[in-house]
Amino acid sequence: MKFSYNQIRDLVEGLETAPEALKGLITMKTAECEGIEQIGEHLARVCAARVVSVEPIAGTHNVKASVETGRYGERTVVCGAPNCRAGMVTAYVPAGTRLGAATIDKRTVNGVESDGMLASGAELGLNRDAEGVLELDVEPGSPIPGCEPDATIEIDNKSLTHRPDLWGHHGMAREVAAITGNRLKDPVNPRRIPAGEAVVKIEIPDFTLCPRYSALVFENVTVKASPLWLQYRLTAMGLNPINNIVDATNYLMAMLAQPMHAFDRDKLTGDTIRARPARPGERIQALNGEWYELAPADLVIADGAGPVAVAGVIGGMDSAISGSTARIVFESANFQAAGVRRTSARLKLRTDASIRFEKSQDPANTIRALAMAVELLEQVSPGIRLVGGLADAYRPKPAPAPISLPLGWLDRKLGRHIEEAEVTSILESLEFGVSRQTPGVLSVTVPSWRATKDVSLKDDLVEEVGRIIGYGSIPPAPPMVAARVPAANRERAFQHEVRAMLAARGYTEVYNYSFIGGEAARRFGYEPGALVEVANPIASDQSLLRPSLLPGIWKNVVENARNFESFRLFEIGLEIHPANAGADLPRQVSHLAVCSAARQEASPAAALFELKRAAECLMPGAQVRPVEPKCYEHPVRAAVVDWHGETVGRLFELHPSMVESGRAAVLDIDLEAMERARPAMKRYQPIRRYPSSAFDLSVVAELRELVGGIEQKLARLAGEPLEAIEFVRQYSGPPLPAGKKSVSFRLTVAAADGTLSSEEVGAIRGRIIDGMQQSGYELRI
Repeated sequence: MKFSYNQIRDLVEGLETAPEALKGLITMKTAECEGIEQIGEHLARVCAARVVSVEPIAGTHNVKASVETGRYGERTVVCGAPNCRAGMVTAYVPAGTRLGAATIDKRTVNGVESDGMLASGAELGLNRDAEGVLELDVEPGSPIPGCEPDATIEIDNKSLTHRPDLWGHHGMAREVAAITGNRLKDPVNPRRIPAGEAVVKIEIPDFTLCPRYSALVFENVTVKASPLWLQYRLTAMGLNPINNIVDATNYLMAMLAQPMHAFDRDKLTGDTIRARPARPGERIQALNGEWYELAPADLVIADGAGPVAVAGVIGGMDSAISGSTARIVFESANFQAAGVRRTSARLKLRTDASIRFEKSQDPANTIRALAMAVELLEQVSPGIRLVGGLADAYRPKPAPAPISLPLGWLDRKLGRHIEEAEVTSILESLEFGVSRQTPGVLSVTVPSWRATKDVSLKDDLVEEVGRIIGYGSIPPAPPMVAARVPAANRERAFQHEVRAMLAARGYTEVYNYSFIGGEAARRFGYEPGALVEVANPIASDQSLLRPSLLPGIWKNVVENARNFESFRLFEIGLEIHPANAGADLPRQVSHLAVCSAARQEASPAAALFELKRAAECLMPGAQVRPVEPKCYEHPVRAAVVDWHGETVGRLFELHPSMVESGRAAVLDIDLEAMERARPAMKRYQPIRRYPSSAFDLSVVAELRELVGGIEQKLARLAGEPLEAIEFVRQYSGPPLPAGKKSVSFRLTVAAADGTLSSEEVGAIRGRIIDGMQQSGYELRI
């Protein structure tokens, strides 16, 4: 959101704080400022100039123009604008002026020395008109009326979400006045609202959807370009000048945070405007030229023929202002915030109006905006006349109850003493009503523009006082409350252990949204209709609650693969599944997703083995066994992870179609199942006191037989003396038959009560060999 410093200075009497200093004050006391942009610095040097004579330059479309600048004397410039003519007054930019990224210098053009230039509105940054030089109606030497150097203060929109009043300059000026101790000027004259009977009727069947709808009718309208001052201010605030009527609606929105709309009265059917839900099958062509199919959940503004606007979002093309417009209906309305947001999200259409209505605007603001509109339209469309009185339909809202504010409690909450007079002054500067309820207790009335969703408790008033006095003025001190150790949280402690283990192995933790779209759900084998839907999704691709962490991890893989040769990631989060029968709420399951990805691997299965090792570190003794792959898993590289007799997860490589280059392996663990399978206690086992003995065995097996299965058979046959078993190597080729492989293991055996003799070691070795041969294996001895 961009705020014009000049506009704020016009609204705050005696404001002398420089833009940079004001930026710091606003950041510390109101909302986060992202930066300051200097606007129109060159305008301090630009002045009006009368074209005295014009001479064509042979062989070109340019002319040699002699101009009287008043401020800089007579100058000769070369100009190529088609409207440059003798007698006109235009804008002159002297040599040495920096205009955008370039500096205007004296130079020779077509053999004529040009001392400066004549400029268009686009070149000066006043508007987007580059068709010709400006045409002014002022004396030579004068500055361009209403156009002077400015600075825009850009404020982070997220820090304004809870403050609908700050989406307009008047609301921000109120804050600045309170911060700097100056007086706020009100740009609205409520007496400009006309008396008398309205010439249009308003019908609102549901005031919950539309708390208020106000309108005025004007005739003798002239649609033309806005005055330069208005075009310049809109451009500085990031809005595009269009014509005087549309520009007036945008300027009022920027000033008062009240979105407005103008209808061409002669294009409306009937004399009744209705704010009603859309009917099945209705559609509208919006001002952006697009057609939108409407649903009963969408609120529309309709005349006798059908919808003429999507309420709070965008106007319709059929009733748009055009060059032939002579009468207008000027709308100023208030719509339910949630309804506007749902419609905007469903239509995938966010506008300056919808962004503001989503913040819960003040219904009382509609009349103020119309009062200001009367004065503004008289300036931008001379001769315009009001027809009839105010059309205003609303359901009165009960005034918010006063809030009792005990000053002793306020001191304790803030951590410092503030005099009653200072508290009163701060709240009154923010236009709260303040009176003494009892000694030491204030009664505070909340203004309507702060009562929509912002201030309702005495705790909110603490924040108002604290931010204005400055939190830096509060001496830091620990809270004087009893320190209690919280009850142990077994689940959280367990997850901390998992997190620490993976971080120590070089994995980076990621956090993904708990929302996915239908396409992502189908990619991972889920039917969107069977998942938990979000009632009011923030985007079309975040309409479902995630049933798995895998879509988020996959997105991480795709995005990181563009920038890194290899990376390791993990996420701990909740899977969200539909509620079980008889339950009210969806079922949440804690899961762990670990990923290892690389564009080039030394071995095709390197990432899988790395994650297998990670699983063994988390779950000592865990085993993996192959299973049928799911649709997103590699056709021959998918397994389940078993631990202490329970299946706790899956280990697999992502299907090649899901990874643009390289390979990505994923370990997906059900943390609740893992915690259930974890032994309740660990039994102490003393270190062996006697030496151990080791021997190697090579088992000939089928080429596709799992090495892990062979290892388990050897361990089972070795029995209690086995201390360790280690895979050594695998070999296939001559002299082994085709389709066979030799797998070598090193087995270490020992006894707790003495050193095993060579005969005892040989007996163990013989027992293993006999058992393996009885199972059909050949051993290379």
